[in-house]
Amino acid sequence: MTKITRFLKKLIVNGLRISRTAARKFKTTEHTFIVFVAVIIGIIGGLGAVGIYHGIRLFEKMFWGIANPNIAYFTETSWYIKIIMPTIAGFVVGLIIHLVAKEAKGHGVPEVMEAIALRNGVIRKRVATAKLIASSLYIGGGGSVGREGPVIQIGSAIGSALGQFFQVNPQRMKTFVACGAAAGIAAAFNAPIAGALFSLEIILGDFALPKFSPIVISPVAATVVSHMFLGDHTAFQVPEYQLVSAFELIPYAVLGIFSGLVAWLFIKTLHGSEEFFERIKYPIYLKTMVGGLIIGIMGCFIPQIYGVGYDTMDSALRGNLLGQTLLLLVFAKIIATSISLGSGGSGGIFAPSLFLGTSAGGAFGVLVHSLFPEISASPGAYALVGMGAVVAATTHAPLTATLIIFEMTNDYSIILPLLISVTIATIFRGKLMRESIYTIKLVSKGIDIFRGRDANVLRAVCVQSVMDKKIELMPEHTAFKDIINQTLGTRLRHFWVVNKNRQFIGAISLPSVRQILQEEEFLQDLVVAHDLVDTEVPIIAADATLAEAMQIFGRYDVDLIPVIKDMQSRKLIGQLRLRDVIEAYNNEIHRADVTTELAHSVKLLEQTKTIDFIDGYALAEIKCPQKFVGKSLRVLPFRQEYKTQVILIKRKDAGKNEEAIVPTSVDELQAEDQLVLVGPEKKIDELKNL
Repeated sequence: MTKITRFLKKLIVNGLRISRTAARKFKTTEHTFIVFVAVIIGIIGGLGAVGIYHGIRLFEKMFWGIANPNIAYFTETSWYIKIIMPTIAGFVVGLIIHLVAKEAKGHGVPEVMEAIALRNGVIRKRVATAKLIASSLYIGGGGSVGREGPVIQIGSAIGSALGQFFQVNPQRMKTFVACGAAAGIAAAFNAPIAGALFSLEIILGDFALPKFSPIVISPVAATVVSHMFLGDHTAFQVPEYQLVSAFELIPYAVLGIFSGLVAWLFIKTLHGSEEFFERIKYPIYLKTMVGGLIIGIMGCFIPQIYGVGYDTMDSALRGNLLGQTLLLLVFAKIIATSISLGSGGSGGIFAPSLFLGTSAGGAFGVLVHSLFPEISASPGAYALVGMGAVVAATTHAPLTATLIIFEMTNDYSIILPLLISVTIATIFRGKLMRESIYTIKLVSKGIDIFRGRDANVLRAVCVQSVMDKKIELMPEHTAFKDIINQTLGTRLRHFWVVNKNRQFIGAISLPSVRQILQEEEFLQDLVVAHDLVDTEVPIIAADATLAEAMQIFGRYDVDLIPVIKDMQSRKLIGQLRLRDVIEAYNNEIHRADVTTELAHSVKLLEQTKTIDFIDGYALAEIKCPQKFVGKSLRVLPFRQEYKTQVILIKRKDAGKNEEAIVPTSVDELQAEDQLVLVGPEKKIDELKNL
């Protein structure tokens, strides 16, 4: 038995080693590799969505005795069963979070965003399994949460696990995580385009084309898998609606404001609940048990709060619920979901947002249709538009919300009122509070993803390295006639005025000179530069960062700032243009991307001696050609003849330890040197054959 165990262990280890070796070689073909992995992530992410769907049905049958129980079934169920089942579910989920993976707590998307912002997309492999079981169990037991958020986190964890297996660089890792998130949304809603936009809009916040391709492929693959196992149908059975009158756009605009208010209330309540339970210093499984108990008690009176609530949403979309009932459900669902997630339960906020949107929109539609029956659609149309508006305002993802509704209805006639409500709801909620339901949790931890890469790049570059040192100065005692001659001889619109010590005093603008040109005859002997100077000109110190400069550009609405040596001396040494800051930012972003890819590629050379770097170019490690030994890089024809650059020399010291040397032009090559080169593939092949 021991020999068999050892044999199997050895077989697995060797299999993994062979797989990783093959993977490393496969990674060298950039586009093929990313597309291949994107398809794999989509397939596994789709299976994750299928798994959580059937997992919920399994646990519903275990807790309630029937899969997919409806409102009528809950109404007939004994009160103590309705209290006990969510309590047990909460306790077990708390144990899973406590013992297996704390990341399974809550609605998942902020954890994915945090992993991208702080850990370059690295998510523990166990998270996918823990989240699938915990969320399925919690929803099946009656927790008032959704299944879309868990599917997003499961897909992201799968993408991260594959990225870790292939040992990809941080940029690829983030892309793979986003592919998993897109696959989750697509499989859950049968909406591949919305899935791709969700990842680009929320998870990455970047619509760059290199990221777009794989993030479109993954949700398509996930949707195909979902069709195979769950059928080709949308999440909701939505009746056809149409815009009855152009005047109806006014109520839809008001619905946008109402939806934004509902979204704001939901975010504030959920965040308050999370903070409240966070302050309670008891084990997580006790807090989730208390949360389940509260949900159970609420469900005795309002059974619609149990689970995802798709059947209630279908009723609202068909216009089968009273306005008072729908309004009550808005507040009940906000409280129930906030307690479920705030106490530590596992599930998502996407479905609760849809629930709130249909309830709020339906209630608003009942009111509008009762007041203006001839020029308004049925309440179900407002429920559908409200669904998109609340989701957009809650998640701050208007494009995703619009596409989800459009893909669910396949009806273009609803787009116009939907766009109006979604836009107004998002703007209105943004006026009430800056953070979305995803980012507010991160900000409370001190993580501001919107000030991530951009701000870090700008903070890393100082003004002195970007400023223009060639400036035209105007002494403060310059006569008016000389001022006119100087303005006529240049295209500049501003002139920096300094005193005899070159201390900055202010600026003279071309418009101010023009204003007194008519009085030149009388003022030319009286007016000097100091009389025309504007002293309220913003300035910046040379050692300030470009982030500080951008704040000044934005605050004063200018595109040119004088640069002084320091605030004490106020000595003028240059000027800073807005376009130069933008160019510096773009260059730093490009340099960071290339450096990251290059660093990863150099590491990859340990296993593969030649890899693709950029189209047409390769990164290779070769042995120093014999004819180059003893010669310095200055005289060798690497650049002139072979169009290559030596970026690293690997050399063994006397103790046979390898060291990496960043080469200079005077370094002489030795016989045992290994050269790391970047250049055209054909030229590198020529060097190998010397």
